[in-house]
Amino acid sequence: MPKIAVCDDDKESVIRLKEMILSAGISKEIDCYESGEKLVESDQNYDILFLDIDMGGMNGIETAKILREKDKNVKIIYVTSYAEYVHYAFAVHAFAYLLKPVSQEQVKAQLQEAISYYQKRKKEDEISIRFETKDGSELVRINDIYYFEYRERRVYVKTKKENLIIRGGIREIAERMKGYDFAVPHKSFVVNLFYVKAVKGYDIRMMDGSLIPLSQKKSTEFRSLLNKFLAGCI
Repeated sequence: MPKIAVCDDDKESVIRLKEMILSAGISKEIDCYESGEKLVESDQNYDILFLDIDMGGMNGIETAKILREKDKNVKIIYVTSYAEYVHYAFAVHAFAYLLKPVSQEQVKAQLQEAISYYQKRKKEDEISIRFETKDGSELVRINDIYYFEYRERRVYVKTKKENLIIRGGIREIAERMKGYDFAVPHKSFVVNLFYVKAVKGYDIRMMDGSLIPLSQKKSTEFRSLLNKFLAGCI
């Protein structure tokens, strides 16, 4: 069952939207927040987030930017009274943009569409791939891999659980991982685009804290692949 939250500084809007979501029969529990600050401070990850834009204090755009740093996969559905904010919503890869007052039909339709993406991602998270190491064959979940690095004539794999040394060349790995949203930012690296936290100049900061170089030669292609990946997450 997906984890859903509502964030709006108008109490009546929160109550009304919560009732609509519950009526859709998608989830039995909805977390509610009355400010962007409280949502960010909660440090919770959600699958679907209904978020107002025009809020006192931290607005919905600022809130989404902070959330996106740690979670690229949350489906953000903006619910606002102002159509002119739609341009800013695309900057944080919003899944949908609804104008108040919203109807039960609109909420249900967006929920059903978001759920289809949620279920697809759940299936992808379970995919594993087999690598040959010096100690034998090893099955690794793709979702656990941060990146591959070629150094000292070996390919190292940085994962959530351990670091592995695998057989094969970095080019062979790049070709093999291409279909799983991995990309090559430098001749010595293959990275999981899902775990790219930020790209500044020619540095790539990963969600595990690693700093990976982005070569000038690969920069345009890598940034294009990253943008396409992010667009596919919305």
